[in-house]
Amino acid sequence: MTFLRISLMLLALACFPPVAGAADAEKFFDANLGDFSIELKAAQKASKQGVLLMFEAEGCPYCRRMRQQVLNRDDVQAYFRKHFAIFSVDTFGNQPLVDFAGRETIEKDYARSLNIRGTPTFLVVGIDGRELARFTGATKDAEEFMQLGRYVVAGQYKSMSLEQYLAAAKSAK
Repeated sequence: MTFLRISLMLLALACFPPVAGAADAEKFFDANLGDFSIELKAAQKASKQGVLLMFEAEGCPYCRRMRQQVLNRDDVQAYFRKHFAIFSVDTFGNQPLVDFAGRETIEKDYARSLNIRGTPTFLVVGIDGRELARFTGATKDAEEFMQLGRYVVAGQYKSMSLEQYLAAAKSAK
């Protein structure tokens, strides 16, 4: 390596140090995307609240930001993995899957069937197979993303919308 390359690498490391306590965002997601009806039963058996789906697209800057600044955090991963099975769905993907109702489809058609219009979109499906919460776009920060999980875990979806819950949490600060 030339002196210049080494200098540039050292400069990059100095400017962008690794985040302490940051995990790999890939570890946030469960490995196999396949049969959501089976995954839902497994989540129920494991006493989880349901399944969290992240609908994303390659090249999406907001998806990348969520992965780099929120989903890679140890505290976020620990909380969501405790309460949910978690999967990523490519809104343009052709990977086959079975939806929560047991229908065979592919990722992009599944996203279309749920009216996913922007990425990222986070969808929480309860163990009964019905949608409990939906958040479209990148969250402001990790705390706002955690609020999405707390909203479901605390059962607040039964009495108020996610928007109301987030506004109440913001005004309580």
